[in-house]
Amino acid sequence: MVSTVYVLNGPNLNALGKREPGIYGGKTLDAIEADCHNLGETLGFKIDFRQSNHEGVLVDWLQEAGDKANGVALNPGAYGHTSIALHDAIRSIDIPVVELHLSNIHAREAFRHVSMTAPVSKGVICGFGPGSYMLALRALADMTGK
Repeated sequence: MVSTVYVLNGPNLNALGKREPGIYGGKTLDAIEADCHNLGETLGFKIDFRQSNHEGVLVDWLQEAGDKANGVALNPGAYGHTSIALHDAIRSIDIPVVELHLSNIHAREAFRHVSMTAPVSKGVICGFGPGSYMLALRALADMTGK
């Protein structure tokens, strides 16, 4: 049976490739999605890749993943620093969630140093650009025995 991993992306990530390439790089979210599908296949995962600018939609998807997936790689974007709703959604599901960020949030503005979602995630990966997604998928493979 093939395991499913949700790769969920928060606000403004649909603008990757155009938005502040000095911070986030020049790769588009579509290109990152293709990389995730390729690595997922290698790791034995079916990847369900999604993006929303709306907090409630991300909450819905986390709850759905709790019923349908083996793990979640979550780039919460700015919601990682502000969302108690995402914190509670992660806390309510019984699958591993790996938080990821393209940039090193600890080397940026002070308000980005705190993550509301990190305390309920299995781990946090940040600062490796698009490679953060690959590291998160590999971590989920290790956690789920793939």
